[in-house]
Amino acid sequence: MNGRLILASDSPRRREILLSLECAFDTVSPNVDESPICGETPIEMAVRLACAKALSVSKENPGRVTLGADTVVDVDGSAFGKPLDRDDSLRMLRILNGRTHLVHTGVALAVSDLLLERGVETTSVTFGSLTDEDIVEFAMSGGGDDKAGAYAIQGKGALLIERIDGCYYNVVGLPVFRLRRMLERHMPDLLSVNGGGLRYANNMGG
Repeated sequence: MNGRLILASDSPRRREILLSLECAFDTVSPNVDESPICGETPIEMAVRLACAKALSVSKENPGRVTLGADTVVDVDGSAFGKPLDRDDSLRMLRILNGRTHLVHTGVALAVSDLLLERGVETTSVTFGSLTDEDIVEFAMSGGGDDKAGAYAIQGKGALLIERIDGCYYNVVGLPVFRLRRMLERHMPDLLSVNGGGLRYANNMGG
């Protein structure tokens, strides 16, 4: 198999995480319908979409190990995906205000249209008690655009969050330690804490 991982994601945050790990990878945009399925739980949704993204790209790139990931915000069993618009961002943030919710990131590895492994990581996130003025200002700034739950834990989004319990990088969009264990089983030479043999990637697109 080719020694470079494929990241099946348009997310700049996932790309930044892999770059910080000095992981040799390329990016390819997946072609996946991310609409929820009636009756599925937020965890099931995150895992299903991660698998779909990985398989969508791997079948077009035979012999390449492909990583798919999907992050879903879980509020009492209801899935919050990316907001449709700024009004939707306001709705989500007002519900999250002063409450604890869960963030699930599904991760999957596939090669040549064959699913190798899948898993999910969960982190508990608690918002501080915010004024409505704070919420409106953040939503209108665009800080939650194109992000599950209408916020990001990094940048100004950190000002919304009182505490977390679990993996920080999972909330960003990629649970690093879980991913390391998966890659050790399927691409053992890709990651190393000693940094041996690692290469920075050129982007294929997406």
